[in-house]
Amino acid sequence: MATQLFLLIGALAFATLPRHATAQPFQLPTANRAIFEKGGEERFFVGTVGKSWESGTFGGVRSGGYQLHEGLDIRCLQRDKRGEPIDPVMASADGTVAYINRRPSLSNYGNYIILRHQIDGLEVYTTYAHLREVRQDLREGTSVKARETIGIMGRTANTGEGISKDRAHLHFEINLVLNDRFAEWHRKNLPGQRNDHGNWNGQNLRGLDPRLILLAQQRDGPRFSLANFVRNQTELCRVQVRAASFPWIRRYPTLITKNPVAEKEGIAGYELVFNYVGVAYQVIPRAASELKSKSRTYLLSVNSAEQARNPCCKLVTQRRGRWELANNGVNLVSLLTF
Repeated sequence: MATQLFLLIGALAFATLPRHATAQPFQLPTANRAIFEKGGEERFFVGTVGKSWESGTFGGVRSGGYQLHEGLDIRCLQRDKRGEPIDPVMASADGTVAYINRRPSLSNYGNYIILRHQIDGLEVYTTYAHLREVRQDLREGTSVKARETIGIMGRTANTGEGISKDRAHLHFEINLVLNDRFAEWHRKNLPGQRNDHGNWNGQNLRGLDPRLILLAQQRDGPRFSLANFVRNQTELCRVQVRAASFPWIRRYPTLITKNPVAEKEGIAGYELVFNYVGVAYQVIPRAASELKSKSRTYLLSVNSAEQARNPCCKLVTQRRGRWELANNGVNLVSLLTF
């Protein structure tokens, strides 16, 4: 009965949405469409306590630019008699259930669900967090269609301050996954630290800005390409790795740039081009003759202007006038190539 109610609510929400959006890779995960309306940001985004709507967007929008927010906080439209949010939460694209957390005490995301999608040759994951509940019949591996109801908006979390009724929202992310051996890497490199979610620990996900994707889709229509969107990030740094094979290049071959030298001489390593959140959006195979250092990991360059604009992930740092990978950057490259 509960599942039938979920589907009925979702069908009603689906009926209110315009049909022309169906050709787009991603759909809005709730019925709130104010993101597409001029001046509608305050009706779409929920900011942090005492802050403007911008703090509910993606990026280094908190703590003076030094704290990363990896998704969008989408405001609720419907409440019950107690003022609790009851908006249906819908799958943003066709896919399968990758992970469900129904124990809110284990995450500051509360109850949440992660879906796996194949779009433009990319394996992409969407996250839907702070749910009142996830649809009861959903299990890992269950197939879902875009706009199919997967849960009900809530305000679950394990943080001390909680989420107040007036700030009730859906936290929505679009991610790439770093390594399907994350749990093993975590045990080896972060001994003593808890990992309640296995490979679905948030450290193993790197976000794309959903707002920019949704607005680009709206602007470009059928010309929009997610693969091109990912390949055209702003460069933060370039890192050379002496590793000829690792999960990222197998999972995201569409991000690999052809290199005739490496094709002729053989691949001895890769040059990874990262954006400020740590997405290796360009991967260049390198022959041994092209490698600049004998070290397994070598920082080739840093875009200092981009680091000044977006310091939140702390991937690089300057010491004695020279750039080097910070601890976060070292861990990122270690995980990516594990």
